[in-house]
Amino acid sequence: MASEDRIKQLYQEQLGRPANPTQSLADSGVSSVDAVAFIKVVGDEFNVTIPAEEVAKFSNLGDLIAYVDSHSG
Repeated sequence: MASEDRIKQLYQEQLGRPANPTQSLADSGVSSVDAVAFIKVVGDEFNVTIPAEEVAKFSNLGDLIAYVDSHSG
């Protein structure tokens, strides 16, 4: 899955830590400001709008990957 690989790469580039799709962003020590910035970068990269109410439903990076996969062309 190309989007998963790219999102993991963006995670490492933007947040400076290894991406673990099953770990929550909160548990990874990422600040909420950094998490919001990262999600914006992902949305821009895949040309997908990710509303805040959807982001609130994500329990981990894997949920973000699944959202992008289901909403990108």
